[in-house]
Amino acid sequence: MTLLPGHSLPALPTTVVWDAAMTAYNFGPGHPMAPQRLDLTERLARSLGLLDLGHVTVAAPEVADDDELTAVHSPEFVAAVRRVSDDPLVPDEAHGLGTEDDPAFEGMHEAAARLAGGSLLAAGSILDGSAVRAVNFGGGLHHASRDRASGFCIYNDAALAIQRLLDGGVQRVAYVDVDAHHGDGTQSIFWNDPRVLTISLHESGMTLFPGSGFANEVGGPDAPGSAVNVALPAGTGDAGWLRAFHAVVPQLVGAFNPEVIVSQHGCDSHRQDPLTHLNVSVDGQREAATAVGNLAARHCDNRWIATGGGGYHITGVVPRAWSHLIAIAAGRPVPLRTPVPEAWRAHVHERYGVAAPALMGDDADIWWRSWEVGFDPNDAVDRTVMATRKEVFPIYGLDPWFD
Repeated sequence: MTLLPGHSLPALPTTVVWDAAMTAYNFGPGHPMAPQRLDLTERLARSLGLLDLGHVTVAAPEVADDDELTAVHSPEFVAAVRRVSDDPLVPDEAHGLGTEDDPAFEGMHEAAARLAGGSLLAAGSILDGSAVRAVNFGGGLHHASRDRASGFCIYNDAALAIQRLLDGGVQRVAYVDVDAHHGDGTQSIFWNDPRVLTISLHESGMTLFPGSGFANEVGGPDAPGSAVNVALPAGTGDAGWLRAFHAVVPQLVGAFNPEVIVSQHGCDSHRQDPLTHLNVSVDGQREAATAVGNLAARHCDNRWIATGGGGYHITGVVPRAWSHLIAIAAGRPVPLRTPVPEAWRAHVHERYGVAAPALMGDDADIWWRSWEVGFDPNDAVDRTVMATRKEVFPIYGLDPWFD
């Protein structure tokens, strides 16, 4: 199918990471991290013509080797994943393996290392100049820390991509995470590294796993201000979510002046997601992805690596949100009123017995009130935003009230 017309940006060389083998990352029937999310995203993006654009290269990832994985993970942890992968009947709960969130399965190491290899491929394409932008919608496994799996995440591919960029000579990387859950693993890995700014916009840990990500988490002693957290109240919708994003992210990215942006676009902030309590639309998620792309254009000569992440409404939300992400990264955004291709909808109905959305958007009102019009101390979102700005903005020479 030919891509439907829309506002287009310059045709920047873009790598999209995909191989059907990525669906081997499978915790079993009934687990929320269903591999079908990835298959349906690839099918929809291809149906929209996004993977057939002349400036888009679809590249299959390799399985990351142990030397690559230990750039951010401990050798002991990688060895533990290998052991449990070989014998899933013997869990290692000290390393987060074989738990309710991260059940052990045969071949787990290879499956997780392939997803990690996808983000390493993305970073390599930016470093060697073969691409300016890259998307690994199978990545974004942001809960994995240096020595522990957590929250459906075994290896932290986004952290591996960031480290690969740093090792390749990049001086500053900004990581922007808009998953409904706090990006705790990525934050912890770079907690004391002043070369990396991690910004996480998420539902408050008071109501959602992993229970962290509050405004006073601002980085280690050698990197004050390197961690930024916006902990939004449950129920926050498009207007509050986008207001918070635009009141924090552009200002700090501008002050940090990164050379590359790495972002995590878990779409579990959606109002239909079964695991979270936010009220965001696909339209709002598309707007946030557009904003990240604009920041990459403004500050990084367009260099941007985008990953997936959470998102558990596998037919109605994830494929649309991540197809929009691919389209935006490729500079060929798909209008929200675009009909979802009928062949894809028929596949969803036949395979899953449900009706897929008719349009690429939710027909939502995503108008948001700019921070410049004033702070409302009676508004819970505004109080959250101000808490973050007061903690971090002065470190960058910014005024928490006005900048």
